[in-house]
Amino acid sequence: MPVDPYILLLLGTVGLAALLPARGTGADVASGASTAAIAFLFFLYGARLSTREALDGLKHWRLHVTVLACTFVIFPVLGLAARGLVPVLLTDPLHQGLLFLTLVPSTIQSSIAFTSIARGNVPAAICAGSFSSLVGIAATPLLAATLLGGGAGGFSADSLLRIVLQLLVPFVAGQVLRRWIGSLVSRHRKALGLVDRGSILLVVYTAFSQGVVQGVWHRVSPARLGGLLVAEVVLLAVMLLLTWYGARALGFDRGDRIAIQFAGSKKSLAAGLPMASVLFGAQASLAVLPLMLFHQMQLMVCAVIAKRRSHDPVEETGGAGGVSAARRAGPSRTGAGTGTRSG
Repeated sequence: MPVDPYILLLLGTVGLAALLPARGTGADVASGASTAAIAFLFFLYGARLSTREALDGLKHWRLHVTVLACTFVIFPVLGLAARGLVPVLLTDPLHQGLLFLTLVPSTIQSSIAFTSIARGNVPAAICAGSFSSLVGIAATPLLAATLLGGGAGGFSADSLLRIVLQLLVPFVAGQVLRRWIGSLVSRHRKALGLVDRGSILLVVYTAFSQGVVQGVWHRVSPARLGGLLVAEVVLLAVMLLLTWYGARALGFDRGDRIAIQFAGSKKSLAAGLPMASVLFGAQASLAVLPLMLFHQMQLMVCAVIAKRRSHDPVEETGGAGGVSAARRAGPSRTGAGTGTRSG
C-alpha cells in the first residue's frame, strides 16, 4: 500500500515549518496569503459543482440523507464518546482535534475514485460528496461551536462571520459565476487541482508555523501519538462496518452500499484544514494533526476495500431503488468522469 505522494508533501511542509517557521512580518504575509488561498479554494469548489447534477441527485435523497447522517451525526457521537479515552490514551488537545475531525464533511474525489474501482454507484458518490461539502460549510462551524466551545479558539460570532466571508461567500460567488467560467474550470481541471493542493500546503505551513513559534508541539509525546493512532483505527473500523451493514439493513442495493460506505466513512482534509485555521488560530497545527493522520489511514484502507469489492458479483437487484446494481454502476466503471446523474 504506497503512501499518497501528497501526504509526503504535507509532511515535508510540516518539516519546513518546524525548521523555518514564519515569524514577524513573514508570518503576517503567510497568514494573508493563506486567507486568500482559502477563499480561492472555496471559490473553485463553487465553480465546479454543477447545479443541475446537484438537483438531479436529490432524486436519490435516501442515500444522501444516510451519508449526511453518518458524517454529521454518527461521527460526532463517536467523537464525543472518545472523551472517555482522556487521559489514558489522549490529552485534552488531542481529543479536541479528534472531535474536530469527526465534524468535517466527507471527501469528494477519493470517494468517487474508490466507488468507481469497486463498481458502485458513481453518480450517487459524486452527489453525496458534493452535498456533504456544501452542508459542511455551515454544519462544521456550528457543530464546532456547540461541541468544542472554547476549545475552538474561543468560537464566537466573529469566528462565524469569518467562516462566512472566507468560505461561504467565495463558494456562492463560484456558483453564481459558474455559467461563465464553468467551461474554463472544466478545461483546466488538472492545473486548478494543483492550485487546490498548493493552497492546502500553504495553509498547513502557516498553521504549523504558528504552532512551532508558540511551542505547541512540546505538548505531544510519542506515546500520545500512538494512543491517537489506536483511537483513529477503531473510529475508522467502526464507521466502515456501520456504513456497509447499516446500509444493507436499510435496504440499499450493492451499488448504493458501496457509495454510502466510501462517502459516509471518510473525512475531507481539503475542507477541514481551512476551517481549522479559522476556528483554532494558533492552535490549528495540533487540531489538524488527527485529521492528517486519519486522511492517510482512510486512503490506504479504502484502497484495499475497493480492490476487494471490485471482484464481487454485481447481479444483485432490489434495495432502495429496485434497480440492478450492475446496470446502475455499469456506465461509470471506467471512472468518475463518466457519471453525470444520480441513481
